[in-house]
Amino acid sequence: MSETNAPPYIPQIRLYQQWLAEHRGLRFESYDALWRWSITELDAFWQSIWDYFDLQSPTPHTAVLAKNVMPGAPWFTGARVNYTQQVFRHVQAAHAAGFPAVIACNEKGRRVELSWPELRRQVASLAQHLQAQGVQPGDRVAAYLPNIPEAMVAFLATVSIGGVWSLCAPDMGTNAVLDRFRQIEPVVLIACDGVSYGGRDFDRLAVVAELRAALPTVRHVVLHTNLAEGEQAQAAALRSAAPCTGFADATARDDAATAAFEPVWLPFDHPLWIVYSSGTTGLPKPIVHGHGGTLIVGLALKILHNDVGCSYQANSWGERYHWYSSTGWVMWNAQTSGLLNGTTCVTYDGNPGGAKDRPDWTTLWRFAAEQGVTFFGAGAAFFANCIKAGVDLSTCGDLSAVRALGTTGSPLSEDAQNWGTAQFRRIAKTAAQQDIWWCNISGGTDFAGAFIGGNRELPQTPGRMQCRLLGCAVESWNEQGQPVIDEVGELVCVQPMPSMPLYFVGDVDHKRLLGSYFDSYPPGQGRRPGGGDLGPEAGAVWRHGDWLRILPDGSCVIYGRSDATINRHGLRMGTSELYSAVEALPEVMDSMVVDLEYLGRESYMPLFVVLREGLVLDDALKARINDSIKTALSPRFVPNGVFQVPEIPRTLSGKKQELPIKKLLLGQPLDKVINKEAMANPGCLDWYVQFAAARAAA
Repeated sequence: MSETNAPPYIPQIRLYQQWLAEHRGLRFESYDALWRWSITELDAFWQSIWDYFDLQSPTPHTAVLAKNVMPGAPWFTGARVNYTQQVFRHVQAAHAAGFPAVIACNEKGRRVELSWPELRRQVASLAQHLQAQGVQPGDRVAAYLPNIPEAMVAFLATVSIGGVWSLCAPDMGTNAVLDRFRQIEPVVLIACDGVSYGGRDFDRLAVVAELRAALPTVRHVVLHTNLAEGEQAQAAALRSAAPCTGFADATARDDAATAAFEPVWLPFDHPLWIVYSSGTTGLPKPIVHGHGGTLIVGLALKILHNDVGCSYQANSWGERYHWYSSTGWVMWNAQTSGLLNGTTCVTYDGNPGGAKDRPDWTTLWRFAAEQGVTFFGAGAAFFANCIKAGVDLSTCGDLSAVRALGTTGSPLSEDAQNWGTAQFRRIAKTAAQQDIWWCNISGGTDFAGAFIGGNRELPQTPGRMQCRLLGCAVESWNEQGQPVIDEVGELVCVQPMPSMPLYFVGDVDHKRLLGSYFDSYPPGQGRRPGGGDLGPEAGAVWRHGDWLRILPDGSCVIYGRSDATINRHGLRMGTSELYSAVEALPEVMDSMVVDLEYLGRESYMPLFVVLREGLVLDDALKARINDSIKTALSPRFVPNGVFQVPEIPRTLSGKKQELPIKKLLLGQPLDKVINKEAMANPGCLDWYVQFAAARAAA
């Protein structure tokens, strides 16, 4: 169906509101009114999502929300679901329409297209293989795989039989992986022989052997030969990892039993996967989410707010959804969730910036052009790097299919959004590209969703997210625990959501869960739907750990982590605004600031900057940096010192590690504040250790 013959596009959230009017008699004068209904009438809203997406269960649920309590809210009691079952619902129709399930490319130019029937067959084959190895519902299956179709197949196969999935990226070191997998005691390990990244191959067979030796609960290994090419090399890799089964063999079955395979129906809150906190200090938190909650929240987020439609429906015909991610980030899970609605998922495995010795920030754009991507998502840092590199989208091929840009991971600067909007206006071939829509979202691994994000029908202002999402009772609280508007406060969620964690693995009496999200405010405070308090038996609100400002028009700004906040002379500020001011200077490639105000001591705030190659920080540049901060923020936020550093420490998912460096500079030992295995660049820490020692000796 060509664009000229297609009917006028209708935003997904408008289709939902039309459905509410027709089937529920509900009409709302504004998005704010709709949102308030969704967080006040919890049963009615979440039942409407169940019905709107026609979710299936062989047994009816007896209640939507049996008891409003946090944590531990019981959702859709009695219902039975399966994530893979929902994916399989689209096989016949999507295939008949001629659309693939997955299109995957890597930086070597290898392209794989997986049809919906082939996806189903491989999932069924691997699921039966796992059952033959004795995998039972509730058993954990650990995977050490990159962002390739095999990871999607392995996930869907595992959860189709009630196994619990957990994934780590092969760019993680052995200790970081073991810190995660040891806690969950997996019975099967699905791994690869290696990965390619930034123009280099990295053999991982030795790591696989170490994982196997250190995980005594693993009874069986499945190995995907991702690096080895040719029968001899692949056979050698499999011999090296023996005893194991080759992934190709485990997914090769194609018989009557495979054709007849059906995912098992599971309780709504049956564990789906285990994801992990960033792991900057201590052991990562192994967070368990359920099938039903993840599924229903994923559909609401992906379709109503991200406006990603079904590929074979006329309104969103040919949709191709891409969100760049590694398998070490929850956005891999978000990318995979496109399959829940019959959407073609387009994935890229490799470095979005090209090879280290030949950086190329057009890589992802050219990939999107070649594959006809309609929704293009990436971390906010990706767009910032495109600006720094001087990317010109007119040189990147035919991007005319792109109608939406998605960002998350850190706050997107106003400059980055303006850059992208101007770039698309210059190359616009469609009305949608004249003012490209940005779907800027903020949420987290913690609940496998987003609290704040986009709405195709609302105005967009660069540097802001458009709205609080339906079903997300998000507020900004001041230091007295009162909701505020147009002030920076703590991001809290005052009502339960179906995708909030079921529990942490090994968390006796839920102490870690409570300590992570629910121990900042008195139980019952702010918990009444629509406003007000409930009794302490209702539990506490969810404190997310971000600074949030909600504007009078309902749009939102995230200022960074509330535990890495600058508090200068009584005026507090998230770090993102300072970074916007500093990194706007062409000489500055990256920056990090920490505020060492602690227990009443006078604030000391150093600013660390990475400069363009060949530049040296002199007094003139320091003055320009300070003037930029004065102009953009306030003289209060001028740092006590500016220091040139080789690198800014970052997690594997790209987040600046402000809090660990803050703790290091406050005198805590390095091994107590940071997990090097969870870092992208642990070698840079030596500089900060020396800086901390010199400061302590001064």
